[in-house]
Amino acid sequence: MPDLLLELFSEEIPARMQRRAAEDLKSLVTNALVDAGLHYEGAKAFATPRRLALHVAGVPAASSATREERKGPRVGSPEKAIEGFLRGAGLTSLDEATIQADPKKGEFYVAVIEKPGRPAIDIIADFMPGIIRNFPWPKSMKWGSGQMRWVRPLHSIIATFGPETEEPDVVPFEVDGIKAGNATRGHRFLADEAFEVRRFDDYAPKLEKHKVVLDADRRKDMILHDAKDRALALGLELVEDEGLLEEVAGLVEWPVVLTGNFEEAFLDIPDECIRLTIRANQKCFVLKDPQTGRLANRFVLTSNIEAPDGGKTIVAGNEKVIRARLSDARFFWETDLKTRLADNLPKLDSIVFHEKLGTQGERVQRLTALAAEIAPLVGADVEKAKRGATLAKADLVSSMVYEFPELQGQMGRTYAQKQGEDASVAIAIEDHYRPQGPSDKVPTDPVAIAVALADKLDLLTGFWAIDEKPTGSKDPFALRRAALGVIRIVLENGLRLPLQTSLLSALKTHKASVADANALVEDLLSFFADRLKNHLKDHGARHDLIDAVFALGGQDDLLMVVKRVEALGSFLDTEDGKNLAAGYKRAVNILKAEEKKDGSAVTGKPHADHLREQAEIDLAAAIDSARSEAADAVKAEDFEAAMTALSKLRAPVDAFFEAILVNADDADLRLNRLRLLAEIRDAAHVVADFSKVAG
Repeated sequence: MPDLLLELFSEEIPARMQRRAAEDLKSLVTNALVDAGLHYEGAKAFATPRRLALHVAGVPAASSATREERKGPRVGSPEKAIEGFLRGAGLTSLDEATIQADPKKGEFYVAVIEKPGRPAIDIIADFMPGIIRNFPWPKSMKWGSGQMRWVRPLHSIIATFGPETEEPDVVPFEVDGIKAGNATRGHRFLADEAFEVRRFDDYAPKLEKHKVVLDADRRKDMILHDAKDRALALGLELVEDEGLLEEVAGLVEWPVVLTGNFEEAFLDIPDECIRLTIRANQKCFVLKDPQTGRLANRFVLTSNIEAPDGGKTIVAGNEKVIRARLSDARFFWETDLKTRLADNLPKLDSIVFHEKLGTQGERVQRLTALAAEIAPLVGADVEKAKRGATLAKADLVSSMVYEFPELQGQMGRTYAQKQGEDASVAIAIEDHYRPQGPSDKVPTDPVAIAVALADKLDLLTGFWAIDEKPTGSKDPFALRRAALGVIRIVLENGLRLPLQTSLLSALKTHKASVADANALVEDLLSFFADRLKNHLKDHGARHDLIDAVFALGGQDDLLMVVKRVEALGSFLDTEDGKNLAAGYKRAVNILKAEEKKDGSAVTGKPHADHLREQAEIDLAAAIDSARSEAADAVKAEDFEAAMTALSKLRAPVDAFFEAILVNADDADLRLNRLRLLAEIRDAAHVVADFSKVAG
């Protein structure tokens, strides 16, 4: 079957856009093929700084003919309905339609739409101009006198189509004066001549001969292995950086790895500052000494050319820039060390956190008060927690963090350690931002935990108080991440945190009224329940079991919620659990039907005098015993024991439904048996609301 080869050749595409653009090209073209009835065998997209390419294998030579019968309105329908039918079916008059009879609904117009098959090359020629003109670049530009927009000026288009055994044809289309052809160019500096290609099998090798490595993942692999080899030759280790590797691979078509150095005196600067300085300014990797774990005064750069002098001039140029940038970093570092963190606090009063939530200075005051309340709950020293919260944001006004915002917290910890602050306080300054993502670790030091929880709860309650909640996919203040951070801190540290109390404490610092605070806390607890569902779902838990526990109300101890969910899940995996859940649902369904009839709930205890059959006598006794045992176990927070107590109901419930007619003719007897069913429901609710359990 024929293959399709596409290449869109342009000026340099920003590295950050390349991988997404390649996938967009693949999806747009393959979707268009499938929509036209051309089902292909496989497709792969590629990107280099100057080209997007796509290879689609196994495309049919032509689309199949189709025949469709489209049912229209009844005969005698209003004129507008007839016109709409004709327009949609592509008919000019009813003479082109047929009439079919339906025994039940009468006669209908039917249009028979037949479409002949078309050559695939013509179909591709039709849809490609639209794909190119409307390509979804994040940013695009015009150039020259043309009207088309593209990320950078587009120079040429390759579009060839044909089977492996024949000379492929050029797909005949044109975009803004650029005709599709079969020619491209090689590396801008090393092999800039034009050359022709036939299909993908000779396209990729010819590019390689012209100093272009087409596959971005292969370029990454080449850079990584060459960098590691050069580091090893120096007795050092590469500090790997996946984000930088992806970016550098998008800057070169022919990667050449070189090494440079800088003065050892710069190693007095913290390692992370050196790494970020070199990364941000020159897109270079740093090396470390495996003996000490500290950075070495060496770096790795990736060139896009094979220089005649072996890269000496390129290395010297990078060394010069890096030397200047590290001099700046050393100045920032030395300047910051002259000012104590506490002396930075007044500057926070002039930095607006949010126009409705005040300045960073006001936020620090809230964090300090809240951390002091949370500290005893997590086993932290109150004074250290207050100190950690007070200094948590002080590095935001430092010169180093102003230059590299991603160092916030980390620089604060370093400065605190240099200035003799308590070790726990220093740790809290850095770790209170954690976790910043699902793969980030959570704080484990009690003082850091107190400050981290204060930071996230202040964030959540503050934005809830001003009604700036996440909506749909929009979450500009990362409130979902904050809630998940609280959940992970609590669960991974095994903390017993009364969430409702802590949220109310946080809302007090926002001066919310009692009525407003209670309503906001209720809404926030629901938000936490949703986040907990997502978190536990990722760990294999069922969301319906979380609903079953939260439905009991007052469930704000996240650790106990999870333990209850785990115990409930284990119980429902047993035969006793499954059968009891089925019995519970049967009881509840009967109760619902009766309560709907009477318009009132079944209440009251079963009367012993009306328990006539042995099965109901046994069930009443089993309920009393199981409910008491389960309640005691829940009080002792032994949820496995609570489930074991409930499991004792399985046999008497089964026996009851097998032997007893609930809806007896005798009204007193019927009510008594309905009350027994209500007792089953209430006993189960000691542990969870089984009505929320799916299945």
